[in-house]
Amino acid sequence: MSGVKKATSAKIRLRGLLNQPDNRTCADCGAPDPKWASANIGVFLCLKCCGVHRSLGTHISKVLSVALDEWSDEEIDAMIEVGGNSSANSIYEAYIPEGYTKPGPNAGNDERRKFIKSKYELQEFLKPSLRITSGKDSSSSSTQSNISGKILDTILSNSTQKANLAFNVLVVYMMCIFGCVYYSVKVSVPVKPGKGPCEVLSVVTEGMVEFIGLLKVKVVKGTNLAVRDMMTSDPYVVLTLGKQSVQSTVISSNLNPVWNEELMLSVPSNYGPVKLQVYDHDTFSADDIMGEAEIDIQPLITSATSYGNPEMFGNMQIGKWLKSHDNALMEDSIVNIIDGKVKQDVPLKLQNVECGELYLELEWLPLDQ
Repeated sequence: MSGVKKATSAKIRLRGLLNQPDNRTCADCGAPDPKWASANIGVFLCLKCCGVHRSLGTHISKVLSVALDEWSDEEIDAMIEVGGNSSANSIYEAYIPEGYTKPGPNAGNDERRKFIKSKYELQEFLKPSLRITSGKDSSSSSTQSNISGKILDTILSNSTQKANLAFNVLVVYMMCIFGCVYYSVKVSVPVKPGKGPCEVLSVVTEGMVEFIGLLKVKVVKGTNLAVRDMMTSDPYVVLTLGKQSVQSTVISSNLNPVWNEELMLSVPSNYGPVKLQVYDHDTFSADDIMGEAEIDIQPLITSATSYGNPEMFGNMQIGKWLKSHDNALMEDSIVNIIDGKVKQDVPLKLQNVECGELYLELEWLPLDQ
């Protein structure tokens, strides 16, 4: 099967699961028409709840867009194995206290955050024998051993119960993706960056972080990039915001690469600039830096916030990031409303390198819409 047909088939399977009746509303608040999912938990989510899931960290919930993100076959298989929102909720909400009311679609952020954290991170509504905890000083090997033993015991003693089987699938899948399952407040998973698109970059989560929106960054292309091999380079892009890092694919032997690749970052309330770095991928040695730049996202967010719902306006300019001697812009970067979306084209001259330009397109996705 060709790559295109395989990807299409995978999307059809995922859409088929989404279209099941119990998946047509958010698993956590009941809002209609969810467009996001937690790939490792196996539930479909609305935009507001997905923001809270992201704040928990990928060690607890790996959030993907059903339509925009690329899903692996393993991720889709895991979602189907869980069976959807009803099956997952039969585990994660099995022991909700009598009189406790789940948040509704119009619930406030505090109520929504408290419920989701209690449900998934603190596991307060799970059957006590299924709860998995690890002390903050536990080694990853002992944590994995404890979890594996608990999973095996549960399978052996409850192999005929669908809910327990689904729970085991969830935990095993998290172990396969993230190395082990952590449920402590502070989690650190150090990984050496710059070794290809399949490796997860460093993820560090400390406590609860309040996110205000999502930043979609389309890495469009690079031009006249620096030579780091014999006559060429194998460039890729790393974007960092706070303690999050995302990475583009590597394009081999190309000084004028075209990516047209979308990457997603969660934006905290105390956000700073996005740091951009371009590297040359090397197989047998450390990856070489090919330039860097900082992206000020305040003009985009401020402009979007001042106009509210962009779908209420026609195509128009709403803001601008001005070129200056202390930023990497090649020209003023305009913030526009285009077809109901807030977007910004960002042309950058790479810094601390002999040559190279990079072209990005930013899109702001607020969590309160």
